[in-house]
Formats: sequence, C-alpha cells, structure tokens
Amino acid sequence: MLINKTTNGDELTISLDGRLDTTTAPELEAELGGLAGVKALVMDMSKLVYISSAGLRVLLKAQKIMNKQGSMTVKNISQEIREIFEVTGFDELLNIE
Repeated sequence: MLINKTTNGDELTISLDGRLDTTTAPELEAELGGLAGVKALVMDMSKLVYISSAGLRVLLKAQKIMNKQGSMTVKNISQEIREIFEVTGFDELLNIE
C-alpha cells in the first residue's frame, strides 16, 4: 500500500493506494502517530481497493484521536469499501463524504 501525506496548515490529508489489511495497517498506524497539532484529518480513499478489520481498527483509533483535537473526514470511498463500512457500522462512526 502507498501512503501519501499532504499538509496544508493544520490540515493533514492522507491518501491511501492499495490494500489496508493486516500487513499494511501497522504502516498507516505509524504514520498516524504524528497527529499532534492536526485540527483536520482527511483520509482520501479514492485508490483504496480493500480494507480489513485491522484497517478498520486503525481508522477507529485515528477517529478517537481526532475527536479530541479536531475532525476526521473520509472521502472518495468505493462502493465495496462503503459496503464494508455499512456492514460493520463504521458508516455511523465516521464522517464520510
């Protein structure tokens, strides 16, 4: 999986490309370790093709951090990812655009 980070002031956009699964989730979790000072986190999933429960756990952790210091938005999800969010209830936990 490729992770691209773009910072604009106190907004951080993370673009994911590939599969967010047991193998790649620790990489994203490490990238999200530096959220101090971030007021708006945008997760761009336009190129994400798969997400596992390990990936969902990382998103939930990021959401909990951002609830304390700002906001998190998930953008550009595919229909397949949307269905996973709906089945797991993550569509109720995350701000999805």
